[in-house]
Amino acid sequence: MNKISVIIPCYYNESTVLQTFNKLQHTFSTWEDKVETEFVFVDDGSKDNTYNELLQIHQSFPGSTKIIKLLKNVGSYNALYAGFEYATGDCNVVISADLQDPPELIADMYRYWQQGFKLVIANRMDRKEKAIQKWIASLFHFLMRKFAIKNAPSGGFDFVLFDKTIKEKICALKERNSNIFYLMLWMGYDFVNIPYVRQKRTQGKSKWTLSKKIKLFIDSFVSFSFIPIRLISVTGLVLGFGALIYALFIIIARMLGIIDVEGWSALMVVLLFVSSFQMIALGILGEYLWRILDNTRKRPLYMIEKVHDAKE
Repeated sequence: MNKISVIIPCYYNESTVLQTFNKLQHTFSTWEDKVETEFVFVDDGSKDNTYNELLQIHQSFPGSTKIIKLLKNVGSYNALYAGFEYATGDCNVVISADLQDPPELIADMYRYWQQGFKLVIANRMDRKEKAIQKWIASLFHFLMRKFAIKNAPSGGFDFVLFDKTIKEKICALKERNSNIFYLMLWMGYDFVNIPYVRQKRTQGKSKWTLSKKIKLFIDSFVSFSFIPIRLISVTGLVLGFGALIYALFIIIARMLGIIDVEGWSALMVVLLFVSSFQMIALGILGEYLWRILDNTRKRPLYMIEKVHDAKE
């Protein structure tokens, strides 16, 4: 009998974790294929009642649930690493605890895994969110497909089923400041893409702030693309060529008496433009250097405060 580990990162989900668990249990109970299930909840430093809700679930179902309480909030991707470490299934599913993704899709994803696919993605072909949120998400995924992971699904994904082989390789890499789902694509395994519509969140409030979205974009782009560094080089060459042409123009114009005095305003515009480019270039280089420093320090991705597993 195959074993499926369902990994659920939780952050301020006190109003939804019990419903999520009940819905997952109901979904698996309707399957014709008999499988062993394991539910791995990771509390990513929530300050509400999420942990107590998870404890109640574990007390009712101690044989099939694991609760991992992290010491502090480390972000959903680092929290997933903790879940991966404690998952023991033949295949694994990552699903959010906010009831926006349909657990019913897991059955189709599992069938593809049985056919030999090690990676099965549930792709958000649309999402019931505000227009500005949809536009920002679309821009993010367009840029990632264009300049980084070219085979990434157009709508993005964080609802995925993958083989234990992928899980083990992800755990061995333990990349910092990266995108764990794009890392799965980067490995190069053939995958199946199942489109679905992400539902609107009806309970609780999302903690996925704009600053976290910006950090995810920078982390993802820097981790999988050399375009920012290449852009600095290209821009530098363009500016250098432009400066050479401008210098030749000034010399010839002064020789011909077309101009007598160089314009102060034009000079300041050029100076400010070049200076701003230099600061942007330093910022981009700093992002790469910071990630090198962060990796060399080898600090843990997460710190665990308490674990409740099936043995308790």
